[in-house]
Amino acid sequence: MTKQEFEKQLISWRHELHRFPEAAFEEKRTSAFIAEELRKMGITVTTGIGKTGVVGTLKCGDGDRCIAIRSDMDSLKIDEKSTHDHVSEHPGRMHACGHDGHITTLLGAALLISQAKDFNGTVHFIFQPAEEPGTGASAMIADGLFDRFRIDEIYGLHNAPFLPAGRVRTRPGGLAASEDDFTINITGKGGHASSPHEGVDPFACFAEMYMAFQTIVSRNARPAHPVVISCTEIETDGAHNAIPTHVTVKGDTRCYFPEDQELVETRMRKIAESVCEMNGAKCEFEYTHEFRPVVNDAVCVDRLVNAAAAIVGKDNVEADGEQWTVSEDFAMYLDHVPGCFFLLGSGRYEGDKSLHDNTFDYNDDVLVTGAEIWHELVKQRLQ
Repeated sequence: MTKQEFEKQLISWRHELHRFPEAAFEEKRTSAFIAEELRKMGITVTTGIGKTGVVGTLKCGDGDRCIAIRSDMDSLKIDEKSTHDHVSEHPGRMHACGHDGHITTLLGAALLISQAKDFNGTVHFIFQPAEEPGTGASAMIADGLFDRFRIDEIYGLHNAPFLPAGRVRTRPGGLAASEDDFTINITGKGGHASSPHEGVDPFACFAEMYMAFQTIVSRNARPAHPVVISCTEIETDGAHNAIPTHVTVKGDTRCYFPEDQELVETRMRKIAESVCEMNGAKCEFEYTHEFRPVVNDAVCVDRLVNAAAAIVGKDNVEADGEQWTVSEDFAMYLDHVPGCFFLLGSGRYEGDKSLHDNTFDYNDDVLVTGAEIWHELVKQRLQ
């Protein structure tokens, strides 16, 4: 197969996947498509891991090392507004985050690797459901992923339309942020807006909390550890001339180290409860951990950087790049084995469509690049 034929095959796969997106744990058609293509390559396939997850396994030679490469599969629940010839045919579902491109890139790598067989060891191609809600990796792990498949190290990628096409960015340590959600229910005593002294204003409590939360960032967290605390929703039972009795505040926090997650939760809870107590109000504080931070292993970062540089050139690889404030449940795998997550630039021009936009379409020009990086990584790691 020539490189031109290979690229044509990848584009065909990607457009097919884009036409039939499936959201978290709905990925039955997608899983079947992946399994069929892997079997055509002579790769052993295991399906139904974590409900709809797929693992392809390819062994070559007598080497005892095993590495895994992971792609996510799920779409977003968005109506597509694009006009190209492979628009989603599933209403309310769209590959607006590029997971169709991630799947295709890994399928392309599997094809290259299965044809070349230029490695000595075992490769597991992991196709994961439900990355968007952050529950797919944990579902596969709970279903025995690491018990059923020996994995010594694991790698993953995400497309980045904010980086020039073909540019690679990663870093040792925290790359993608955690996401923790909070809900604060403040109960005061409502009354007429003209007589605030007769009640307990929950809005005043929230105002104090809001500013105090930012001192966690500026005065509690280490200056070198980025932390973001955002209050994003507020609901009340008040009116333009009535002080409410109840105020509910929701939001999320982002950071790059587990110890910062613990710090933020502890301090936010203390601030919220203390402010309410001081003002004579009642407080209910809920805090949930949705995504852990992606913390790359430094050795695995070096390995990925070497492989990427062999394909795109050293000048196009950022080995200690800027952190990414979004969240990724690839982090769950890194609690079990060392690994590296990286960003593959897919931007075509400045101001290219962003992820989760209802007209986003993966850049087909980087499909081959991603597949070749995976192939090179396998060759270098399993010599």
